[in-house]
Amino acid sequence: MTSTLTILEPYPGIFAYYDGRIAGTRLHAEGPNWLDDGAYALGVASYAVVDGQEALVYDTHISVPHAKAIRAHLEGLGVTSIRVVLSHWHKDHVAGNAAFADCEIIALALTAERLAENREKIEMATPPIHPLVMPNRLFDVRLDLEVGRRKVELHHFAIHSADGNVLFLPEEKLLLAGDTVEDCATFIAEAEHVATHIEELKRLRLLPITRILPSHGDRDRIAAGGYDDTLIDANRHYLERLKTAAATGAPIGPLKDFAADEIAAGSILYFAPYEDVHDSNVARMQAAAASI
Repeated sequence: MTSTLTILEPYPGIFAYYDGRIAGTRLHAEGPNWLDDGAYALGVASYAVVDGQEALVYDTHISVPHAKAIRAHLEGLGVTSIRVVLSHWHKDHVAGNAAFADCEIIALALTAERLAENREKIEMATPPIHPLVMPNRLFDVRLDLEVGRRKVELHHFAIHSADGNVLFLPEEKLLLAGDTVEDCATFIAEAEHVATHIEELKRLRLLPITRILPSHGDRDRIAAGGYDDTLIDANRHYLERLKTAAATGAPIGPLKDFAADEIAAGSILYFAPYEDVHDSNVARMQAAAASI
């Protein structure tokens, strides 16, 4: 299950556990499943912030074996205290929670609510996440933590999912973004709330961010230190254009053309499998527009 997992260190003590974006490779099964057809196909990373013997894990990856590999790596570094932060409730971010069942698992109260509401579906999914280990420390808007000498801020942003929770290191001006931004197009999970997501992306832009490490992005760019803050703009512009086009009935071309300006500027890197994400987004936005 973890044969293609790679451990990157884009900054000292900031580790990315990256898997996926490997053509022709599937981890779970040949048939349709959320792991291979979603996170693995698009590339997925969980992260850890480490200082001394303390670590803060941001999301528990796409399987328990992945999470166990993360834990083994951290313990191999001499880490003796591990806490977990969940970016939001979606399966590819909580699938490995069981490997950290004896740790503090921090999440927004809204994330805990969504997990509880969807627990049966999550535990019976393909592949199943059973048992789903729930968070045991909750907050509502913001939570400040320390990892050794490193300061960490958790902030609620209703982007992609209503319970988006980003991790910001103010001294490094580094954002661990979860799914609030993606390269090369955000996946629209809540089409009815896209207007809110757009406004929240504007608010996210106000944080003094210099570099961004997303959950779904290009392996080499993450390894080299991630993205600059224009990734936020690229995701917002995509949503704005899509919202307008869906509302007016304007034709919507393939992602390669629809996001051509941002691709040309280097804010995002074109990755062909995201055409399927774009097609899904178009259908969801057109359905949402038709229901108004």
